[in-house]
Amino acid sequence: MAEGAEKDSRTEEATEKRIRDTVEKGNLPFSKEAPILGSLLASIAFTAFAARDVSDSLVSNLRSTFENPTQWDIENGADALHFLQGVALQTGHFVLPATGFFLVAGILASVLQNPPQVNLERIRPKWSNLSPASGWSRMFGVKGFTEFGKALFKFGAVTIIVGWILSSNLADTMKTMFSDPLALPETLLSLAMQLLAIVSVATIALVAADLLFSRIHWRRDLRMSKQEIKEEMKEQEGNPMVKARQRQIARERNRKRMMAAVPQATLVIANPTHYAIAFRYSREDGGAPVVVAKGADLIALKIREIAEANDVPVFEDKLLARSMYDHVEIDQMIPSQFYKAVAELIYFLQSKSTARAGAA
Repeated sequence: MAEGAEKDSRTEEATEKRIRDTVEKGNLPFSKEAPILGSLLASIAFTAFAARDVSDSLVSNLRSTFENPTQWDIENGADALHFLQGVALQTGHFVLPATGFFLVAGILASVLQNPPQVNLERIRPKWSNLSPASGWSRMFGVKGFTEFGKALFKFGAVTIIVGWILSSNLADTMKTMFSDPLALPETLLSLAMQLLAIVSVATIALVAADLLFSRIHWRRDLRMSKQEIKEEMKEQEGNPMVKARQRQIARERNRKRMMAAVPQATLVIANPTHYAIAFRYSREDGGAPVVVAKGADLIALKIREIAEANDVPVFEDKLLARSMYDHVEIDQMIPSQFYKAVAELIYFLQSKSTARAGAA
């Protein structure tokens, strides 16, 4: 019940990360019918292009071997082994070309479905494969019934095709009983070609359906629940609570740095209790005044408190403070639209300072 409920909760399509991780583990959609089709096509290719030549060569070699038994002097086990090696070598001239056709077809059937990759995960032993419960679910699950249906289709198709081919060629087959025995291989080869060709056509339809089904089933197995998607997003973007804590620490550090810079400010513009912006201006450095601190509400009060404690002039201008707060950034020069207003305040401070120096 728990497993069924878990599958029912997986209603969302797999994310790109889930698909990428699955592919890296070697879990790819694969049709088991494609290699069978490849074997059939390899059989057709071998029968059409190589079977006659290698068969004639094999028959000729074996005939020369067995029609002249006196050429073999077999007196002990070593002689018998030498004789069998010769027969095996002659047979190999027939088997090796056929093996080459089947090997190439098998490789192509796999490569054309998915790009080749080296993955040790697929060959690692899995204890779940030894579980009776898992075996039962594989046999009587959706995959098991699908494989059973494909087996029935193949058995029925082959039976019908073989019956139809033999019945349609029954007369020609019977004639071979009264014809030259040398013509029998050609007749059998022709029947085999017809049989393989028609079975291949039926298998193509089966492979097309199996390819589609395997990919649909693979996608369905990769579906995720909404909770799994949330967990994956947390892993990629980081835990929200941790990120919030990091942002809080960053804000506290920036706040401490601002407060440490306020005593070196040239002046502070404040909106009595809501906003405060501290500037530093040096004629030697050139350029416009630089914002060293800004804050609202409690932070603004703290900036003003530190400024007053360190004899930094504080000017109250509600409109200017409110307007500047939204347009200035810490450690940046003030925007050009505020040059005139701030310059007047700096000029006032410098004039006042000059007057005090002259009076002294």
